[in-house]
This record gives sequence, structure tokens and C-alpha cells, in this order.
Amino acid sequence: MGRVSRTVEDTNRRMLRARDAMDRAYAQPLDVPALARIAHVSPAHFARTFRATFGETPHRYLQRRRVERAMFLLRETGRSVTDICYEVGFGSTGTFSRTFRDIVGRSPRTYRREAAAMNVPTCFTKAWTRPSA
Repeated sequence: MGRVSRTVEDTNRRMLRARDAMDRAYAQPLDVPALARIAHVSPAHFARTFRATFGETPHRYLQRRRVERAMFLLRETGRSVTDICYEVGFGSTGTFSRTFRDIVGRSPRTYRREAAAMNVPTCFTKAWTRPSA
């Protein structure tokens, strides 16, 4: 079994630090320069390294986290789609709906309607409907 170099380990730690910040503050306006500061690297290096490490761009990762939270709110609350859109960090309902459909495969309203029809425990629903990269 091969050992990971100290440089690779340090880089991974920096990327995890930024990803953890996105997980915690997904609803906040986060851009590549802000995330790069958290990782203590340049914005260009951050974007390249994040994609190489996690297989998707920082922007797409953040979108998926927001959509994942929106999916939970659509399943578990009666709040409007518009309220959920802004709560999870999207700036417009159009962008939210388009991104949600791209990731989940259906609109937020359709997702809510179908989720309500499934009467299964939340832990199973989360596992079956988790957005993929």
C-alpha cells in the first residue's frame, strides 16, 4: 500500500477545509476567491485542485448541497418553493428551478408531490434521492 506524500496530504486537508465551509455555510454567497482564502491558495489553483480532488467544480458542489437541503425542506415542510429557494442560497427562482431540475431530474413542485406520495421513513428517502455528482 502506497503512502501519500506530505504535500498531497496538505493539499487534501486544505480542500476539505473549504468543502466543510461550503457544507456549513451553503446558503451564504460563497465564491471561488472566498473559498480559496479559506484553503490558503490562489483562486485558480483552488478551482483546479478542488475539481481534481472531488470530481466537480466548487460551484457545482455548492449547487448540489443547496439542492440537497431544498429536497429535505420540500419533503418535510409546507413552505413555499420560493421561500425554500431563497433560504438555501439561490438568488432567483428561475435559477433554482433550472438547477434543481438539472440535478434531480424534475421540478421542485413535482419532486414535492412525488415525495409526498412515498410514505417511507426519511432516512430511506434521503438515501434513495440523494443528488449525484
